Amino acid sequence: MGKIYKNSNLGIYGTLNNISSFNLNFSNEIPIAKRNEINLGKAKILCNLEGDTIEEYEVEIENIYLNNDYDNKSMLIKIQDNRLLDKTGGIIQGMSGSPIIQNNKLVGAITNVLVNDPTRGYGVFGDLMIKEMTK
Repeated sequence: MGKIYKNSNLGIYGTLNNISSFNLNFSNEIPIAKRNEINLGKAKILCNLEGDTIEEYEVEIENIYLNNDYDNKSMLIKIQDNRLLDKTGGIIQGMSGSPIIQNNKLVGAITNVLVNDPTRGYGVFGDLMIKEMTK
C-alpha cells in the first residue's frame, strides 16, 4: 500500500503507492487553521464508528495551549454530541486522528482521552502536524 517513514507522537507519516486505487474524494479538502484562528467553543469532529459512513459530531474546544510546539496536547476538547456519547460514552480507542474542524478549517486531530473523564481529551494542532511532516 505504501511506506511509513515516521511514527511520532504527532502522527503517522508516509506515502501511498497508488493513491488512485483508494477512491478518495478530494472535493472536500479544507484549509488548515493557524493556531491563532482557533477559538474556544463549538467545533466538530469527523469519525467513522460503523460501516463506511463518516459522521460529524459536536465537540467544544475548552482550552488552547498556543505555545505548544512539542507534544500532542495542543487543545482540550469535550464531546458534546449526545449521539456520540450514547454510542461510545466519549472518546474511545480508534478515534485518534479524527479531524477537529472549526469555522470550516482543520484545527487539528484527536490524540488522547482523559482516563478519568472519557468525554474529554486532547487534540494536536494541524500546523504542528504539518511541521512534523516536513522534518
